[in-house]
Amino acid sequence: MTKVGQRGNGRGHITETPDVSHIKNVEVSHEVSDVNVSPILKFVAGLTLLIVVVYVLVLVLFIYLNHREVKKEPAPGPMAMSEQERLPPEPRLQSAPGFGVKLENGQSVDLQNREPQAEYHVIRDQWDRVLKEGVKDHSGNIVALPIEEAMKKVLEGEGLPSRTKLLTEEGPGWRPEDYGIDMPTAASSGRMTEKRKQ
Repeated sequence: MTKVGQRGNGRGHITETPDVSHIKNVEVSHEVSDVNVSPILKFVAGLTLLIVVVYVLVLVLFIYLNHREVKKEPAPGPMAMSEQERLPPEPRLQSAPGFGVKLENGQSVDLQNREPQAEYHVIRDQWDRVLKEGVKDHSGNIVALPIEEAMKKVLEGEGLPSRTKLLTEEGPGWRPEDYGIDMPTAASSGRMTEKRKQ
């Protein structure tokens, strides 16, 4: 027996792997490839198919049980609140249920689960429509003209009304004194008033 620091048989250190290439055993051999690929691929395909079948069966079972529970649920009572009544009070957060914009024509636009800028885009579209088409009342008659038409009418017509024009006409409010305010006089200790200019 040799010790760790000593050389045995003069062939080298004990921790070195000896050369055994000269040893031949004809009865023992191995293949270059021990793995057969086709059974592995068949197993993977079968496992995938089994997963899909189980998923579909569980999904069908879930849908069936869900419909069964919905049928068991009793109808709401006559005093139960509707979906609209259950919503939180205004103003609502942008992502909250029932969030939307009520336009001037009374139409409501639901903006739940949309981008944060959706409210601005809806309002901006309404403003653009008003600027191009004018303001309409509930019956569809134009109450205010679009800006372009109003500017054309001002340029073609008499112009804008002015205060001096209104003051020269006869009628209530045509005198400058009618535009004064009643102020208490100093001589009457506040008991009497006089008209003063603003």
